[in-house]
Amino acid sequence: MARGIAVWLFGALVVCGCGESPEPVPGVPGSAERPDGQSGGGVGQSESADAAVTVGQRGKTVEEVSRLPERLLNQERLANGWIQLFDGQTLFGWQANSEANWAVRDGVIHADSGPPGLLVTTVPFADYELMCDFKLASGGNSGVFLRTPVSPKNPAVDCYELNICDSHPAFQTASLVARKKGLAGLKVEGDWHTFHVVVEGRKLSVTLDGKPVLDFIDETASPLVAGRIGLQMNGGEIEFRNVFARPLGVKPLFNGNDLKGWREVPGGKSRFTVVDGAIHVEDGAGFLESESTWGDFVLQAEARTNGDELNSGIFFRAEPGTSEHPSNGYELQIHNGSKDGNRLVPGNAGTGAIFRRTTARFVAAEDRKWCALTLVASGPTFSVWVNGLQVTEWRDERADDPNPRRGRRLAAGHISLQGHDPTTDLDFRAIRAARLPQPDTADQ
Repeated sequence: MARGIAVWLFGALVVCGCGESPEPVPGVPGSAERPDGQSGGGVGQSESADAAVTVGQRGKTVEEVSRLPERLLNQERLANGWIQLFDGQTLFGWQANSEANWAVRDGVIHADSGPPGLLVTTVPFADYELMCDFKLASGGNSGVFLRTPVSPKNPAVDCYELNICDSHPAFQTASLVARKKGLAGLKVEGDWHTFHVVVEGRKLSVTLDGKPVLDFIDETASPLVAGRIGLQMNGGEIEFRNVFARPLGVKPLFNGNDLKGWREVPGGKSRFTVVDGAIHVEDGAGFLESESTWGDFVLQAEARTNGDELNSGIFFRAEPGTSEHPSNGYELQIHNGSKDGNRLVPGNAGTGAIFRRTTARFVAAEDRKWCALTLVASGPTFSVWVNGLQVTEWRDERADDPNPRRGRRLAAGHISLQGHDPTTDLDFRAIRAARLPQPDTADQ
């Protein structure tokens, strides 16, 4: 399966708008190194003529994969925190704000008709890198939206719109609509190109096919701090593929040397030690709880099961653990078993599930191998990636309750590592997190 280039696109619903960072290869157009370790300018993600998968109507997507998605991120990129926002088969994890005909065709996201609108991620991000490929038809008008609400009204105020429109009278391709013009004279119609965008604090930088084309500092009194990532169809045919993101600003919760910042919950039988830079847990049941509390956040970690179909989890927004109630929290499940060897059918909810609430779409991790986990918790919505692939998107619609076992908890809580039972034998490392500020707008 051939792989294409990666781009960070900003899309906005405005009719007027048309770690280790990957380094470009000097002097070679389209050669920005992608998070999958390939160079830009390649062919599409898939040469097969997959049946089109469409949004169908305004709202979130619920399609399931027909086969295990291809993992495009190598181990180095996974360790650096990259995730895939598009699985190559479905629009899972995306939400449309109009009746535009968003669909997956031959491994790419495609739209060419219907009212102008955005396809946005179902959770927001704050500081991050974004890469993906785009292809704009002649005369087309599109964009990539950064830190956007679901339905932005004014690109000068409520989003950053990275334009894809060679014919725009004022803000041509690689400009921020209503904010700053990009490098003049860029022409992208008709071919695949790659955006690489870094949004960090007030600063935003863009490269196109490895060439710097825009640097912007938001000097307004109220700079945007978080929001969705959006792809726009504003007229004509547009395609996107290989959409990757890497959260920035994550800080270690585990120092790799000792258990400073953590405490063992009373009454447990598990043994928590530090071995070779990882937290090793044996026996159970028991919990190791963070001293800090976290409400809305991005959590990244690596986990390894040292046996077949072992059971564990990472609890979050948990009440303080006691011997009577050791971990009343949401649980990000860790269990790599599948039914009859079919990885599309998890055996015990599956790694990345929110246990007792939802089942992972497929099993993306293997026993005895390190797996990369990413959790975005934003209000009542939780999204989980395992080895870069999104396996869960769930929204808690229950009545509010301080105990997540009984209802929806929005308040901050502890993060806990679980020792499940006497067979427990797991390792955790590279545990880090970043606060996720809430966007100013209610349209999230």
